[in-house]
Amino acid sequence: MFSLLNSYLFQHKSISIPGLGTIYLETLPASIDTSTQNMLPPAYYFRFDKYSDSPERQFFTFLATQQDVADYEALRIYNDFSYQLREKINQNEAVRWEGVGVLKKDAGGNITLESAINNPAFLQAVPARKVIHPDTHHVLLVGDTERTSTEMNAWLNQEQLLVRKRPWWLFALIVGIVSILALIFYFSSHGWNMDSTGNQKSLQTEK
Repeated sequence: MFSLLNSYLFQHKSISIPGLGTIYLETLPASIDTSTQNMLPPAYYFRFDKYSDSPERQFFTFLATQQDVADYEALRIYNDFSYQLREKINQNEAVRWEGVGVLKKDAGGNITLESAINNPAFLQAVPARKVIHPDTHHVLLVGDTERTSTEMNAWLNQEQLLVRKRPWWLFALIVGIVSILALIFYFSSHGWNMDSTGNQKSLQTEK
């Protein structure tokens, strides 16, 4: 019976057991382990929910087809199986469900499932190291013009080189020219003599 139930469980991701609960097949997505620089494959495990225990109608159709019996007969067979399963667990006996895990009661009297699924052999971690291809060429859209990545790198390098090559004295020369123009403007407004550089306001003294 367990092999048939496993077939249904892996196809439909869940299976309900009357009087016990429902077993769900859960999936953890693939992830990257930065410490080992590997991509970990998806992980699979089973989760048990004791609050849902009503099998779907399609399950009995599946079971009837596999057992080559009528639907009502499949219902009776599965109810008998579920009853025997519950009796073993109620007697504090651990039930090993091959390929799924172990159903048993915990210290509080609740039925639990110890998931025992292992990832298939073809799902293994693979290297996820960043690879840089400096010589790879691809087309970039700059404005309305298409340029290759090589052209853009050369252009950016040239701009940076021009900035680094600008001499320091060029900036000093510009500051000097601006200062001279300011002085010319000042003297043209106040006269070209030494008195124009001082305060020309007259002060009256008391006798």
